Order: sequence, then structure tokens, then C-alpha cells
Amino acid sequence: MSVFLSERKSFTTSFLKKSEWTRNAILDSALEFLWSQPFREMTVAKLMTIAGASRPAFYQYFTDLYDLMETLLRKLEVDILETTDPWFDGKGDPVAMLSESQAGLVRIGYDRGPILRAVADASSSDKRLELAWKKFLAAFDDAVVVRIEQQQQQGLIPAFDARSIAIALNRLDTSLLIHAFGRLPRNDPKPVHEALTRIWTSTLYGSGNESRLKTM
Repeated sequence: MSVFLSERKSFTTSFLKKSEWTRNAILDSALEFLWSQPFREMTVAKLMTIAGASRPAFYQYFTDLYDLMETLLRKLEVDILETTDPWFDGKGDPVAMLSESQAGLVRIGYDRGPILRAVADASSSDKRLELAWKKFLAAFDDAVVVRIEQQQQQGLIPAFDARSIAIALNRLDTSLLIHAFGRLPRNDPKPVHEALTRIWTSTLYGSGNESRLKTM
């Protein structure tokens, strides 16, 4: 490789790292803002002051604040699906896998609960965030429906309408995570995990399986 190409590659790598750092700083600053203030009070100027970057830098990465919130929500969706993978794709004791997945969900909620609260609140008055919120919820509804129907075919879950139950359980999760972790001070995550796991377990696998949670 020539010296010129080597220097150009080094420059490009450094530029991308700086670009990635700035974008992540903006996303982190948005979460920091939302811990103490509602989304309706967020401005680009306030956000970039927290991020320690210039106002024009914001528009290199996001078209507006709603684009920023959609980005945060998409990232949250990916991370939740990844951390709840044990129950969706794991093999073994389904109750144990469910408890593990709920623990991961609660950890993410504890760390980024204000994002859920902000988008849920703003979705009632903004069409873009309303659509983003609906797509976010629908992704989990569809995933849970598929898993319930798989386990119904295996005889692990009784026969019932999977979609209605999936929607009910997912809305329960969302509501409790927003209530417990949507703002400071946050609730203790342990009782939240225990409550969600107990409700999901009794609903899907029967109340007789609740006692197994104590040994996990």
C-alpha cells in the first residue's frame, strides 16, 4: 500500500470515528435530557449544549428532533430483541428462558426508560412518532405471537388466541417499564422483573409454574 493510500485510510478511519462519536454523543445527550425534562421542552440548542457540540453539527446526523427520537426508538427495539433472545429462540426450560429474557428487558428499561416515556407521550400529538410507536409495539406483538404459537404446537402453552394475549402482555410490559423507569428516581428493578415474569409465566404456562421462579 502506498504512503498516500495509507494516510488516506488513516484519515478516513479517524473521520468516521469522530463522526460516530459525535452522533453517539447527541443520542446520549438526548437520553440525559429526557431523564429530567419532557420531550416537548427539548430543543436542538439545549441538546447540543449537553453534547458539547455546535448546533449545526446536529443536522449532519438528524433532520430534526423527531428523527432523533425515531433513531433512539429503533436502537431500543434492536437491543430489546437481542436481550430477550433466550425466550424467543432458546431451548430448554421455557420458564427459565422467559425469566432470563424479562431480566434483560428490565435492564434496558432501567437504563433507557425515558425514551419509552417520551415517544409514548409524544405519539398522541405527532403523526410521525405515532407511526414509529405503533411499529415499535407491533414488532414485539408479532414476535411474541410467533413464539406463543410455536410453543402451543409443542404442547407447552394452552390453546388460546395468541395475538390478543401477546398484545396484552406487551402493553403490560411497556406500561410498567414507563411507570418504573420513565423518570428519576427510578424504582428498584428486582420487583419489576419479578412481577412481569410472574404474570407472563402464569398467563402462558399456568399458575402452577409460578413456584418454579423461586428456585431460579
